[in-house]
Amino acid sequence: MTSKSAKKNLLQPKRIPRVSTRGFYDLRSGVTLKKKHYDLYPKKFFENLGQYPEFTIMIHGLQNNKTGALAKFKIAQNRLQQLGYKHPVIGFSYDSNVKNAHIKSHEQRAMKIGKIIARKNAVNFAKFILDCRKQNPNTRIRLMGHSLGSEVIVYTLDKLKHKKNILEAVYFFGGSIPATSIHPKKFGKILQNTVVQRILNYYSPNDEVLKYAYETGITERPIGYLGKEGKVVPKYVQKRVRPKNHRFVSYAAVLPSFP
Repeated sequence: MTSKSAKKNLLQPKRIPRVSTRGFYDLRSGVTLKKKHYDLYPKKFFENLGQYPEFTIMIHGLQNNKTGALAKFKIAQNRLQQLGYKHPVIGFSYDSNVKNAHIKSHEQRAMKIGKIIARKNAVNFAKFILDCRKQNPNTRIRLMGHSLGSEVIVYTLDKLKHKKNILEAVYFFGGSIPATSIHPKKFGKILQNTVVQRILNYYSPNDEVLKYAYETGITERPIGYLGKEGKVVPKYVQKRVRPKNHRFVSYAAVLPSFP
């Protein structure tokens, strides 16, 4: 039987638990630098995940270095606990701090490299999920993706498309994937088959970053800006919210409940 102190350590560990692929991809080109699947920090934390019936993984967006990613994971952990979530919250940290993303003349290329790295990480993240399911077959897994994190999620599920109901639920916050992504002929059917409960999209027409990215052609019409476009699958649900800005902390602040 798990002691109360051991459970508390899983919910509020001194070190933010994370799956990491930092340093696996080149920040200037997206070229693969390491063939390794992923790193775990701290390893002992992940050995104890089977003690819980479920856990949630938060995937951050573009322009997050290692420190920035950890901050997002902590925000997710704190907010979900405020909403009464009593299970572990961990993070997936990847090379999203691409070079020159802050320079206006390099924005388009930076987003392109960011998307390349996000899509490549689908292989790494899918391997982690498969390993988790193998070790803890009855544990439910939920995914939260902010901005570019939505790209990591849909491409990861594409890699897992033959694994029915492998995830409990998926949550998008200010997602950068195209508004047509949940169409059955795109990623919709894959999400419908791999997710047990629902695919929930929190979108905001007031999101200034997504609005700018759409209007300048940096990214195709993002689903986090005006919601879905066209036909979607039955498990897809969207909720319009009004965060202060595009930052994850703002979306977390308007999250009404979880799960």
